Amino acid sequence: MPEFKVVLSDPKTGKAEQIEVKGEQAARLIGLKIGDVIDGGIIGKPGIKIKIRGGSGRAGEPMRPDVHGGVKKYVLLSGPPGFHPRERGERRRKLVRGNVITEEIVQINAVIVE
Repeated sequence: MPEFKVVLSDPKTGKAEQIEVKGEQAARLIGLKIGDVIDGGIIGKPGIKIKIRGGSGRAGEPMRPDVHGGVKKYVLLSGPPGFHPRERGERRRKLVRGNVITEEIVQINAVIVE
């Protein structure tokens, strides 16, 4: 069974809350993409809308919205997420995850929309 840590940020207060999601609740998150807006009842926060903003895999590789699918691949990056250049114009090939939540994802970052 999948298990996720959902980091839920509240832009009004500036605080973040970590919620552990297991079992059937976690299974409902599989297949969602970065940018999807879901009901908060899925993670135990009814009455609010949540937007998925990103996440990371088991080895710490970040999810990128421009890499499609639930894949893990090397991509040439020139900026965040996944790479912060030290000098102007620097590019580097880094390992990142796709924009779809799979069972290999450990952390899901989300923000309260409503």
